Amino acid sequence: MLLAIDIGNTNIVIGGIRDDKIVFEARVATDRIKTSDQYGVDIKNILSLFDTKPSDIQDCIISSVVPPVFNSVRTGVMKVIGKPPMVVGPGIKTGLNIQMDTPSQVGSDRIVIAVAALAEYEPPLTLLDLGTATTIEVVGKGSTYLGGCIIPGVRISLEALTSRTAQLPGISLDKPKRVIGKNTVDCMRSGVMYGAAAMIDGMLDRVEEELGYSTTVVATGGMAQFIVPLCRREIKLEKDLLLKGLNIIYQKNRTGKK
Repeated sequence: MLLAIDIGNTNIVIGGIRDDKIVFEARVATDRIKTSDQYGVDIKNILSLFDTKPSDIQDCIISSVVPPVFNSVRTGVMKVIGKPPMVVGPGIKTGLNIQMDTPSQVGSDRIVIAVAALAEYEPPLTLLDLGTATTIEVVGKGSTYLGGCIIPGVRISLEALTSRTAQLPGISLDKPKRVIGKNTVDCMRSGVMYGAAAMIDGMLDRVEEELGYSTTVVATGGMAQFIVPLCRREIKLEKDLLLKGLNIIYQKNRTGKK
């Protein structure tokens, strides 16, 4: 079994993959002060939760956008499975032609999602990741990574709103009953949820206007299942792109892994 781990700003996604199929998937909160021993315990507990022994793990691959946490997780993995994991970063084979000013600065999660989407859909693609940040990335024909946009995420926007306004309460991000709210909570929920959906619709229009052609739009991330149904554009929802992408990248690089 392959252990696939993506370290995000809010959550760490941990998945088990056997014969290209996701056997299990779990999330733990990203904690910048946890030690490698603590992350090792977390990983071992998750394996146990899904009746998996450390000896069942043949290898591991990690992607990370949180440098302070990466080393702790990597060392924790080594303590559990007894071998160093493959790391998504410069020098790794992805099959992407990255046309950015500084390709090495592209977040590893962006690369992983693009690789996974290309395995499922024909380019050109516009990819959305609705997590701590809302990111948009464009992949053109020939697996060319053209660039994208980074936008404050839905929860970040809500936290900024409630922390900066004395009379606005914290709310849950449920589906709004209507656009025009009749009380403070409904007004906030409508503004945050429908506002995010309208922003995505508008940004997709501008992206395709700049490209000069339409694209297949694919969305992933923790908030995607809540926001995408409120969008007017046709958007395909894929919740497991990160784990699928990590598996594809591992398969591309396994023969050269030291």
